Amino acid sequence: MTQITFTPIGIIHTPFKTPEGAPIQPHRSGGAAGTVEVHSEFAEGLSDLDGFSHIILLYHLHLSKGYKLKVVPFLDDQERGLFATRAPRRPNPIGVSIVRLQRIEGNVLHIADIDMVDGTPLLDIKPHVPHFDTTDNFRIGWLTDKARHSPGTRADDRFQK
Repeated sequence: MTQITFTPIGIIHTPFKTPEGAPIQPHRSGGAAGTVEVHSEFAEGLSDLDGFSHIILLYHLHLSKGYKLKVVPFLDDQERGLFATRAPRRPNPIGVSIVRLQRIEGNVLHIADIDMVDGTPLLDIKPHVPHFDTTDNFRIGWLTDKARHSPGTRADDRFQK
């Protein structure tokens, strides 16, 4: 198998110093704010991004170690297949979050609705375009009765063991 290498394009700064207590999804963050510091050699690529209200951040889950193919996810008490969850311990620890873009100052993005840990390496930024990124015909599997009615949830240590 071919090795794949990524070079971080920046670093994400948040108030969450450890995974425990961090929101489990951006919309569960209560509007938590942070910044994305894009490395200077990539700053030119931020041109025209300020016209978007939301952006998609792809990042390396740098504190995630190892994985299991069956996990007990947040919002459930049953073991599920890893790929049917958003658990952070994965064979390729890549995270994705849709966040609100508040403003851009030079190479720093001010964002809200964050759910990642401080110091997270940023891999990519994409504009969120609802016409491209959502669909009307979807199913959400085992989360059908859980996603909408779940309380605001913060991470515990279940994926650090």
